[in-house]
Amino acid sequence: MILLSWISRFIILALALMFNFQLSDAQTSGQASSIDERVRKFLNDSRRRWYDMNVPAVDGQLLYDIIVKNNYKSALEIGTSTGHSSIWIAWALSKTGGKLITIEIDEGRHRQALENFRQAGLSEYIDARLGDAHTLVKELKGPFDFVFSDADKEWYKNYFIDIDPKLKVGGCFTAHNVSDRGYGGYGGQAEFLRYVRSLKNYETTVNNAGGGVSISYKKSEK
Repeated sequence: MILLSWISRFIILALALMFNFQLSDAQTSGQASSIDERVRKFLNDSRRRWYDMNVPAVDGQLLYDIIVKNNYKSALEIGTSTGHSSIWIAWALSKTGGKLITIEIDEGRHRQALENFRQAGLSEYIDARLGDAHTLVKELKGPFDFVFSDADKEWYKNYFIDIDPKLKVGGCFTAHNVSDRGYGGYGGQAEFLRYVRSLKNYETTVNNAGGGVSISYKKSEK
């Protein structure tokens, strides 16, 4: 009788735990669905309002796909503007359980980005900082597994050099407005692309579907 009593208790406990797990999974799924609906609606309603140095939607989708595919969790964006790319990045991080640090130097764009994050329902996934990325990037401790650079182009190489030690092996450094067509781009973007392609511990490709995005995966520390 005692043995049967313990078996009964064990079965009841196992069923209770199973029910709780199923309930938790359903709640998580419901929360994800709610976020997806809100973000999609915001992006759809705002699709004609993105200007002031924001990325096209095709590039936002590219960043989203890279993060989700690689399960990245610690992201940095250099150059928020009013937050179009940030929303795509943070949306992906809501799937992986990660968070984004994004930096913007212009106070007006920063304020508008904060409002956009609120409307998209993604504020909890974003640490938006107002300041000069030339200084702030150096001060960040990291580590990061995903970086998107879209600030002053002449500083692209410098941003990369500052972040490289803080980027995890297997991580990805992306940069906007980079082209490998013709003479390989221009100005700071071309200098950056030549530099990162010279590194044996990085594998770099360029996606030209939108505004041009370089994608550099870190294979090893050296």
